[in-house]
Amino acid sequence: MLKGKPFVKWAGGKRQIIDKLKKYIPEEYNTYYEPFVGGGALFFELSPKNAVINDSNEELMNVYRCIKDENKFTRMCSELNHYESSHSEEFYFEIRNKDRDKNKFKKIVDYKRAARTIYLNKACFNGLYRVNSKNEFNVPFNKKDTVNTYDGQNLGIIHSYLNFNNVEILCCDFEESVKTAKKGDFVYFDPPYDSDTTTFNSYTEDGFGKEEQIRLAKVFNDLSERGCYVMLSNHNTKLVNELYQEFNIHVIEAKRNINSNGKKRGKVEEVIITNFENKEGFNE
Repeated sequence: MLKGKPFVKWAGGKRQIIDKLKKYIPEEYNTYYEPFVGGGALFFELSPKNAVINDSNEELMNVYRCIKDENKFTRMCSELNHYESSHSEEFYFEIRNKDRDKNKFKKIVDYKRAARTIYLNKACFNGLYRVNSKNEFNVPFNKKDTVNTYDGQNLGIIHSYLNFNNVEILCCDFEESVKTAKKGDFVYFDPPYDSDTTTFNSYTEDGFGKEEQIRLAKVFNDLSERGCYVMLSNHNTKLVNELYQEFNIHVIEAKRNINSNGKKRGKVEEVIITNFENKEGFNE
């Protein structure tokens, strides 16, 4: 079966550690939940028949919805073709600044907003999605003369997958997105990462700090008590180890590819945390 791949470059993307993640996937589960889906690397790799995907980034989830809808999908791709032919530094800032006038921006039709999100992701510096406190996209131009915004075959695969399977697309708080999860379901958390120093977490205007990490751990524990299979990725920090000390903590090595400072990209320690033994179900 042909599987889709992420259609945007997203901070914390999991494509380069997919094989490591797959080692900790339960052999059988009912519905798949991913409350911080981002670019969806693991989601597309698993391609579950029943899934609930969510992200608090409204513009990102609008893209997923438009890819699923046949009419909006076609119009979005047509818009992207226009963006590619019009691409320049001046055009980039024209498109980027559309969210400065909130009233006008809200009136932009959804498939045009979806095309804008993809275009900015492909044409901005280092593929970084970042917004300021006013929820305005503020990443600089990447200074490239041309831009390839999408792979038609890949988007076609994703469009078909979303339509021929039971996939619910949400945009809400992570805790709200898993309220329907029950025994036998599999929940994968890939939140903005914790850091012992500072961290990039401006996927939305609200950020994701220590208090949110603590709240997430409580949700993880609640889901575990419900009988769900739960897995989480994060940095290997003191706080994360304290929050999940009762669960299985697997340390892995990963590469950080998105950072404004090139010297800070490279190998880092991450953890994969599960409430079940690898391929063997729940701990007794």
